[in-house]
Amino acid sequence: MSDVVVPDGARLVLATHNRKKLVELVAILRSQPGLDALPDGAVVTAGDLGAPEPVEDGVTFEENALIKARALARTTGLPAVADDSGLAVDVLGGAPGIFSARWAGRHGDDQANLDLLLGQLSAIQVPEHRRAGFVCAAALVTPDGVEEVRRGEMRGVLVEAARGTNGFGYDPILVPDGQAPASDGTPGTLTSAEITPEEKNAISHRGQAFRALAPAIAKALA
Repeated sequence: MSDVVVPDGARLVLATHNRKKLVELVAILRSQPGLDALPDGAVVTAGDLGAPEPVEDGVTFEENALIKARALARTTGLPAVADDSGLAVDVLGGAPGIFSARWAGRHGDDQANLDLLLGQLSAIQVPEHRRAGFVCAAALVTPDGVEEVRRGEMRGVLVEAARGTNGFGYDPILVPDGQAPASDGTPGTLTSAEITPEEKNAISHRGQAFRALAPAIAKALA
């Protein structure tokens, strides 16, 4: 462990500095048996603790998720959860993939990433040729060496212009499969940034991965 101070009541640490991601993941965890009574403050983030960020030099989502979770478990002495997520575009051979957050060259510049990707796809206007999927690998690592990884994917079609203010990252440009149909019965056409957080959690790549990981998290917190 380092000089990171873990607050009283903290039971699980999440490798993120993104508050929206924390809210989303706590909601997902609380929807699962054994975690429904998870109290406020039980889940803290690496950002809350000022924990150092490891170099993510893996070449897959799974490798990078484990790198982050291992480092955080070692630093804090708590069970640590990390995810590595990104957008895989079929026509780009799965890119941006693990480089999604820095596709435009600077980490976390969502608008620049969106603008660059939409520009790269501007000549491709047939919807079936704009298929893509959000991918998430979620990892749990405990201080005593337990490691679990689960994967989720939310497939859909990329629109030509961003829509919606919910979510983050590439949410405004992906219309996910599997969303509730419109009132007239036609398939839903809302982007991930237009559907409600509850609707998104039910079908999202992150929701799938963390629901699959939830039994292992519940066991680690028992």
